[in-house]
Amino acid sequence: MTKDLFQVYLGLGSNLGNREENIRRAIALIDSLVGKVVRQSSLIETEPWGFESTNRFLNGVILCETTLTPREVLKATQKIERELGRKKKTHHLPRTTRHYKDRPIDIDILLYGDLTIDEPDLKIPHPLMQERDFVMIPLKEIQ
Repeated sequence: MTKDLFQVYLGLGSNLGNREENIRRAIALIDSLVGKVVRQSSLIETEPWGFESTNRFLNGVILCETTLTPREVLKATQKIERELGRKKKTHHLPRTTRHYKDRPIDIDILLYGDLTIDEPDLKIPHPLMQERDFVMIPLKEIQ
């Protein structure tokens, strides 16, 4: 019996260390832990969003085919973030209480098939993606 394949779009960002290498390593780990990466956008350089920093971001979006559930994808991407040096993830708090920080890698689940999930620690589609050109521009490139 084969498992169903789902398309998941992931947003990637890095503004610490070798940003391009951080994203390349994250994509390789996603390909092995989440599912086959079938499309990858160009990387764009952007200013930090939601906080002040002198470190600019590299951002991109990938499309991957996975048999994992959305929760399993979340756990796998958080594991990858930790492996690549991410200390703490900003949870979806009210906008006025969020505290974004510089980070070697950030991986966000943007879309998972046509699912809508609204749980405290898992929201799909990503609730802020429409506000972020650094997500929407690369997403449109590969959709």
